Amino acid sequence: MSAPIKETSAIPAQRGVHKVPAHTGDERGEGVVLNVFSHGFLALWALLIVLPLLWLVLSSFKTDAQIGGSAFGWPQHWSLDVFGRAWDKGIGDYFLNTVIVLVFSVPLTMLLGSMAAYVLARYRFWGNRLLYYFFVAGAMFPVFLALVPLFFMVKRLDMLNTYQGLVLVYVAYSLPFTVFFMHAFFRTLPTAVFEAAILDGASHSRTFFQVMLPMAKPGLLSVGIFNTLGQWNQFILPTVLMQPQSGDDPERYVLTQGLIQLQQQQGYATDLPVLFAGVTIAMVPMLVVYLSFQRQVQAGLTSATLK
Repeated sequence: MSAPIKETSAIPAQRGVHKVPAHTGDERGEGVVLNVFSHGFLALWALLIVLPLLWLVLSSFKTDAQIGGSAFGWPQHWSLDVFGRAWDKGIGDYFLNTVIVLVFSVPLTMLLGSMAAYVLARYRFWGNRLLYYFFVAGAMFPVFLALVPLFFMVKRLDMLNTYQGLVLVYVAYSLPFTVFFMHAFFRTLPTAVFEAAILDGASHSRTFFQVMLPMAKPGLLSVGIFNTLGQWNQFILPTVLMQPQSGDDPERYVLTQGLIQLQQQQGYATDLPVLFAGVTIAMVPMLVVYLSFQRQVQAGLTSATLK
């Protein structure tokens, strides 16, 4: 007798294959509505930011009569004389003082902050977490609570109304955020590269400066832009620390102080175009810096999540 023939299906069974459910019309409609809402909100947000900046720049080219007659009108005469008047009234000196302070404060903040973040992220020792949370707590501490003791401390060091005093305070003010940001970035870097450098005989300092720091360039650029913007727009700290102590002391006001000084100098004879030109001079460099490094800032912010 022959063995019975087993009936087999014409289509072989496929194991482990799951059918992906097709998107229904309702889901597609919800996605379209969500995209329209999100893009509309972003467009509205962009207008709320761009239009006031555009109005400010255009007002710099108007006269007092044009601003009083039609604040939203188009300038009749395009001339850069008002920017020269604003520069001669002290904006040039305030601009130079701000640049001098930031030339020293931003690189020093980046150097000390990246070194501290690297040690806390790569080395295990007693008190590591305590030091890290100490920096995090410093980022959440309101600067207004420290103004009085900070003033007397800087005065005792004889650094009031000096560049070095403001530089040191800016560095201490920006370190917590820098350490917090760079700590998360250094933890995402591959450990194999760090171990290979140590096995090849590189010292800890050489490993940091020649291996790990170049790999952290996107994060350094991002946090550097944030520190530059924050220190450029700082007002409360220079107002407390950059005040002449006597009649012989020079006025080392920074831009944020200088704009207030420019407004107070006008008195009743207001010259609004000069004031608008001064604000434009203070605003344009930071816009240029941010727009120039916009992609690098976005890459640095997202690289820690994508790695």
